[in-house]
Amino acid sequence: MNDPYDGYAGGDQYELVGYDEFGQPVYRQVPARQSPQGYDPYGNPQHQQQHQQQPQHQQQPQQGYGYDPYAANSPQNTAPSYDPYPSYGTPAPGGYDPYGQAATSGQQPRVAEQAPYIPQQAGPVESGPGQTGYADPAPDFADFADNGPSGAAGTGAEKDPHGERDYRTEQFAFIEEPDGDSEDVIDWMKFTENRTERREEARRRARSRIVALVVVLALVVVGGVGYLWYAGKLPGTSSGGASGTPAATAQNRDVIVVHLHNTKGGGTSTALLVNNTTTQQGATVLLPNSLALTSDDGAPTTLAKSVADDGSAGTGDSIDAVLGTKVEGTWRLDTPFLNNLVELVGNVIVTTDTDVPDPGAKKGGAPLVHKGSQQTLSGKMAVAYATYKAPGEAQDAQLKRFGQVMQGILRKVSSDPQAATVTVQTLAQILDPPLTEKDLGTFLAKLADHAKQGDYKTELLPVQADGTVGREATDTVVKELLGGTVKSPQAGDAVRVGITNATGSKAATGKARVVLVNGGYAFVDAGSGTAQATSEITYADDGDKENAVEVAKTLGLPTGSVKKGKVTSNATVSVVLGQDYKPSAS
Repeated sequence: MNDPYDGYAGGDQYELVGYDEFGQPVYRQVPARQSPQGYDPYGNPQHQQQHQQQPQHQQQPQQGYGYDPYAANSPQNTAPSYDPYPSYGTPAPGGYDPYGQAATSGQQPRVAEQAPYIPQQAGPVESGPGQTGYADPAPDFADFADNGPSGAAGTGAEKDPHGERDYRTEQFAFIEEPDGDSEDVIDWMKFTENRTERREEARRRARSRIVALVVVLALVVVGGVGYLWYAGKLPGTSSGGASGTPAATAQNRDVIVVHLHNTKGGGTSTALLVNNTTTQQGATVLLPNSLALTSDDGAPTTLAKSVADDGSAGTGDSIDAVLGTKVEGTWRLDTPFLNNLVELVGNVIVTTDTDVPDPGAKKGGAPLVHKGSQQTLSGKMAVAYATYKAPGEAQDAQLKRFGQVMQGILRKVSSDPQAATVTVQTLAQILDPPLTEKDLGTFLAKLADHAKQGDYKTELLPVQADGTVGREATDTVVKELLGGTVKSPQAGDAVRVGITNATGSKAATGKARVVLVNGGYAFVDAGSGTAQATSEITYADDGDKENAVEVAKTLGLPTGSVKKGKVTSNATVSVVLGQDYKPSAS
């Protein structure tokens, strides 16, 4: 690269020393070249002078940003020069001062010229064909030499009387600063846009959270309302019983049937023990012996006869078929085991409704059980009270006493399943499969907990004269407590004919059964009676009169014997066979 300052008379020379961090060239000043003695570039004679080298502080050039390539701090040799513009005054002995200052000696040290700070180097310029140089920010010394100190050209650097140059702005090449598209503005715009986007994103997230919260609250409200509706607790939507519980058919129940066998007086008493796991309530449903059932062979029968003839298993299936329940087990409780159970739990407290005489005492003696409130009954007293039936009294009264004793026992049984199981095991009774001691103990513990909390009731299932379940019993007991559907014989089924043998011959019952079954009737065995001469045919409802007449014709009995009256339990038409019944004539 050509030296931009070569060729100028008396001009300072610079050499390239490197590039700064922005890629711009960095120069440094080199000592001025000395002209040969006696040579004047303008052809004038020059006096030779003695040169003395003056010591100066030398400063090492520095590269990098902020370095002044024109700083004149390097040591240099100054030689006397010829002033092309001499003053007409008396010349100084040591040299001529063009600005009128007298030299104090023949040799004057050259004053280091301080170049102005140039913030940026000029861009590349064309320095000739095929060459690229840089704009020269230094003063034009040729113009200074040509135009003199007055700066007539107006473009060169002028030197003031103190030896300092005055640079003009047009001598430098300036890089145009970017305007609105500068990096600072762009960064600010990006920052503003990012902040706006962040705010929008925060708003979107907030809206999403609000929407999610609203959805969750809506689901909670809907779920709560749905539960209240299902539970029947919303005003006007109760589909359950009086307590506003869920629909009776939607509840879950565990049912065990218990048969109390009176080993001394004979007869049985039946009850259903119910644990409602949905409403956490318990109940005892008492079943009259006259309840109409269907035997294993499909023949109509009663609860009492089913227990005696078909046993526990067959009776449980018959109860399920009639009441729509699901009996999970059968507990046969003989009176001796009832006595032991009461003793194990530590007696029971019952409000008795009558005096119960002592079976082992003489007639007219003190009663074993006194009528009164909150009576404490031992095992013997509990058995006597649960099986007592006064003369002429209906079986329903005895069933209610049995129910009182059972509820009193449940209030004394432990609510802990393990402890209740130990109580059952201590009884040492043999249970009918599939019921086990553990199952029975766990079941009794649950019922005991309901009884102690007051969530227990005892209800009698009312039946009609023919042993069927009426509408009232269906709504109040079967649906609410058992959650079942009554399937007792309905209209259109075979006419049930109850036969009582009063002929004095046991074979008459069998012969009458064959005749009735062949005639399409359902046979109901009503037992034997005192022998009588004439037969009787009765019906309870007026709508059954025609059926009674047809039964008389089928058995070969006179139709005049048909009349309205009382019928045998679980029968539509009752027939008392007298000695006038002739099976061979039918």
